[in-house]
Amino acid sequence: MLFDGALRFMHAAKKGFEEENFLKKNEKVNNNLIRAQNIITELQSSLDLSVPGDLPETLYKLYDYCNHHLQQANMNKDIEPINNAETTIKELRDAWSEMLTQNGGQHPSQMPAIPTGSQGSHNVGESGSISFQA
Repeated sequence: MLFDGALRFMHAAKKGFEEENFLKKNEKVNNNLIRAQNIITELQSSLDLSVPGDLPETLYKLYDYCNHHLQQANMNKDIEPINNAETTIKELRDAWSEMLTQNGGQHPSQMPAIPTGSQGSHNVGESGSISFQA
């Protein structure tokens, strides 16, 4: 899953901060953050923004938030922005996983259409957590 790949590269970037050799440290941090950003950009570009409702736009903004934090982490060589992006991606991954579990593992495109007027909704809580409702 793409979420897991992005998380793996973020983890590898954080491990890169432990490197004592300055050049190796910068190389590990930079390369892994760029890989994570590439995955997040792919997730973002795969969104169908023509779908009605706020979900596609909200996901777009969340991916943008993550990429911005990873850029800041790379420019400033700071772990904290990586932690912020990592938390967001974990919550998104877990929300999608829960949605698939609740729908018997069916991909959203295989589920029956939602009747007009009763579209699913999502909420972004104060803690930054995301909940989806069908």
